[in-house]
Amino acid sequence: MFAQLAPSPSPSPANLSHFVHRRTFRQCTYAVSASLPTANSSRPPPIQIVGGKDLNLDVTRKDDSIGFKLEANEDEIDWMNLESDIRLWTRALRPVQWYPGHIMKTEKELREQLKLMDVVIEVRDARIPLSTTHPKMDAWLGNRKRILVLNREDMISNDDRNDWARYFAKQGIKVIFTNGKLGMGAMKLGRLAKSLAGDVNGKRREKGLLPRSVRAGIIGYPNVGKSSLINRLLKRKICAAAPRPGVTREMKWVKLGKDLDLLDSPGMLPMRIDDQAAAIKLAICDDIGEKAYDFTDVAGILVQMLARIPEVGANALYNRYKIQLEGGCGKKFVTTLGLNLFGGDSHQAAFRILTDFRKGKFGYVSLERPPL
Repeated sequence: MFAQLAPSPSPSPANLSHFVHRRTFRQCTYAVSASLPTANSSRPPPIQIVGGKDLNLDVTRKDDSIGFKLEANEDEIDWMNLESDIRLWTRALRPVQWYPGHIMKTEKELREQLKLMDVVIEVRDARIPLSTTHPKMDAWLGNRKRILVLNREDMISNDDRNDWARYFAKQGIKVIFTNGKLGMGAMKLGRLAKSLAGDVNGKRREKGLLPRSVRAGIIGYPNVGKSSLINRLLKRKICAAAPRPGVTREMKWVKLGKDLDLLDSPGMLPMRIDDQAAAIKLAICDDIGEKAYDFTDVAGILVQMLARIPEVGANALYNRYKIQLEGGCGKKFVTTLGLNLFGGDSHQAAFRILTDFRKGKFGYVSLERPPL
C-alpha cells in the first residue's frame, strides 16, 4: 500500500518554486507539479553518432530564444521532481533486492577475466541507462578501453536517444545504440571493438610475439540483452537468450571470426541495491528477477510515473484500460483494473500493465533523462 508515507524531504532551493503542494488519498500520496512539459517541446537539431537508427544529432542548441530555454528548463525540473516522488513512493514498500547464488559465484571470476580483456563492452537498458550500471563498474574497469551500449533503442524516442548521446559524448564515452532483437547496431559494435583494441597486436609484434584475437568482454545487468547481441554478432544462436533475467549463469568465450573473442557473462547486480528508485525501474523494465518485487506495488508506481510523463499521460491510460486515474493513485488504478477485467485479481491486472509497458504498448517511453 502507498498509504502512511513519511513526509517528503525539503526540496532544494532550485526546486522550491516548482513544488506546489502534496495531496493525500486513502491509498497513496503524490506530488502535484506546477507544470508539465508538452509533448511538442522544441528539440535541438541533430550530429552523427554511432549505432542503430539512421538519424542525425547536434550537440549545440541553435535556438537561443528565451522561450526555448524556459521550456527546456521546466522539462528538466519536472523530471527532478518525478525522481524525488519515486523515492517517496518506494519508502513504504518492501525493498526490491535480488542477488541469486550464481551472481555471487561468478562476480569474483568475472573480475579476474576482466584483467585479460583488451576492451570491455558494457550493455545497459536504453530506457534506464543510469539505473542499469553497476556502482562498482568504474572501479572494475580502471583504465581499460570501454564501449557503452544502450540496447533496446527501439523502445525510446529519437529525441531521448539524442539527449543520451549528447550526455555521454560530453563525458568522452563512446556509445552505440542497438536493438538486440533485430540486430541493429550489432555489426558497428563489432567493428568498433576491433578498432579500439587494434594496437594489441602492434605491441605484440614489437615484442616478437605472434598476433592473437582481440578479447572483448560483454558485461551488464541481467536481461539487458548481452547474449542476444552476441548471437546477432555471430549470426547464429550460440548463447542462451530469453526475455527474463538470470538465463545466463556461466561465463562463456565465443569466437567471432579470426580477429575477435567475446566473453558472455551473467548479469551482475550489487549485493544490496541502496537506491530503491533505481530498483523499482529495474523491476518495471524486467531487468531484475520477479521474486524480488511485488507486482501490484511496481505496477502502481509505473501508472503514477506514466501519468506524469508527457508522452503518455493519464489520457493514454484511460484510452487503453477505460479507467480514470482517480487522485493520481496507481495502486487504486491497478485494483480497479483487477475488478473490471480479472475477477478482482490485482496481481493479474498488475502483470497486464507491466507487460503492456515492456512490449511498448504506450509508445516510446524513457523512464530516465540525462542529469543536468
